[in-house]
Amino acid sequence: MQLKPEDAAALEKLQGPRTLVSAGKEIVYEGQHRHAAYVLREGWAYSYKRLHDGARQIIDVQIPGDFLGVRSLLLRTSDQSFVALTDIEVSRINTERLWEIFHGTPRLALALLWAASRDGAMVVEHLVSIGRRDALTRTAHFLLELGVRMKLIGRGTADSYSCPLSQSILADALGLTAIHLNRVLRQLREANLLVFREGVVTFLDREALAEITGFDFTYLDQNMPASK
Repeated sequence: MQLKPEDAAALEKLQGPRTLVSAGKEIVYEGQHRHAAYVLREGWAYSYKRLHDGARQIIDVQIPGDFLGVRSLLLRTSDQSFVALTDIEVSRINTERLWEIFHGTPRLALALLWAASRDGAMVVEHLVSIGRRDALTRTAHFLLELGVRMKLIGRGTADSYSCPLSQSILADALGLTAIHLNRVLRQLREANLLVFREGVVTFLDREALAEITGFDFTYLDQNMPASK
């Protein structure tokens, strides 16, 4: 996503000072009134919903450059929780100035709408995965998606990227048990498709993975439509 210098400057003015948040700490919690939205500057976070029985479903994983809480900013209460997966650095968005900034810099408004739309497209893919893809293709698709996202921000290559997700976090994102996920990762490794070891995902045959999963890169296209 490319912004003109004046739009990038407006986005910076929209943000407060950078704040450090320790791993495991909630940034926004589900049901929070007048919740804030943030830009994730460094580190990884994840969003989730808690069920009545105490189980959780991870909705998405956020990486540097992502927005936290923007999708539900206009709701009275937050519809999900955001947690720091690693030590992170965030900037709070000044919502009081949001509409003023949008009026003066419509391209920035378009950029935020584009970002929210792409987030929505990823959530749709995750829904399809949990509902229709088997455990192996579900896992491979998710790790491929993260790989593309990391490459787009210059934090990974076509063949590998650093990934701080534990197996329990990844299992909750995929709707699997940790034992089942471990078995799936072993199958992917033994099939010489990918290896997830010591915090690094390595694609051994990226093309085969994309073919097996039907991975469509277009929903992650970083090109924002031009404003008129």
